[in-house]
Amino acid sequence: MRHVIALDVGGTGMKAALVGDDGALLHRARRATGRARGPEAVLADILDFAAELHAHGVEQCGESAGAAGIAVPGIVDEHTGTAVYAANLGWRDVPLRALLTDRLGMPVALGHDVRTGGLAEGRIGAGRGADRFLFVPLGTGIAGAIGIDGRVEAGAHGFAGEIGHIVVRPGGAPCPCGQRGCLERYASASAVSEAWAAACGDPDADAADCARAVASGDPDAVRVWREAVDALADGLVTALTLLDPRTLIIGGGLAEAGEVLFQPLRDAVRRRVTFQKLPAIVPAALGDTAGCLGAGLLAQDLLTATSTTPEVST
Repeated sequence: MRHVIALDVGGTGMKAALVGDDGALLHRARRATGRARGPEAVLADILDFAAELHAHGVEQCGESAGAAGIAVPGIVDEHTGTAVYAANLGWRDVPLRALLTDRLGMPVALGHDVRTGGLAEGRIGAGRGADRFLFVPLGTGIAGAIGIDGRVEAGAHGFAGEIGHIVVRPGGAPCPCGQRGCLERYASASAVSEAWAAACGDPDADAADCARAVASGDPDAVRVWREAVDALADGLVTALTLLDPRTLIIGGGLAEAGEVLFQPLRDAVRRRVTFQKLPAIVPAALGDTAGCLGAGLLAQDLLTATSTTPEVST
């Protein structure tokens, strides 16, 4: 059975799948990234994991995978297949595509984790059917994926979609990027966790706890939540003014709060728009499988491109 290998590498865990031509998940696997053992050990584990998936595909499907797709965090040069920089993994200028190609003996596509997740949400998830979408996962930080006609825009230098570093509070909290007042310092899951822990006096409290307290009417939680939602709305309105998406997909840990997040967020965005067209604001549909499914789509796109490239006569 024709299939591809999909692999999503995160800071703490790796998710993998064998994906059939029809998008069916023929096999799924997970394992720890093990970043504490160092960047070289992580790289070796990725290569070994991919090789195991390849062997499993031959055994289960009766033939070798046609291609592989891998999504990784950090700065990614998708054109050269290089993991340029990943702070969580300790990588700099890792030629990941070439290493995987040599190990597997098949074409490999390399993608940025958020853009790859956005590709899946746009094609087969919450943005399905939308010609223009913006995918914004709210996790430890905030990033974005700009979807245009079934593909995701990487930008001239691979930095497109970094909505988390839009300044929404000039002169505000310092950000590791070097600016002050960045969106992710106010509206990421980690920012809400930090603010709520300080407000309630429990250093172990997190964003999920804050959401539950909001639902129960706790005034301090409501204040923390409102400040985060207002900052998020400011950043999103800046983005939709520039990009004019038809659908705005919100994912990540903070989106798990459901309507506790989406109702005030829709209201806050609506209050801020003037001439702009208000996009549909919807929750992501694929959860933590988006990156892996997107990696499978990258691999399938690679096969399609290879099969349709005309031969050059000599």
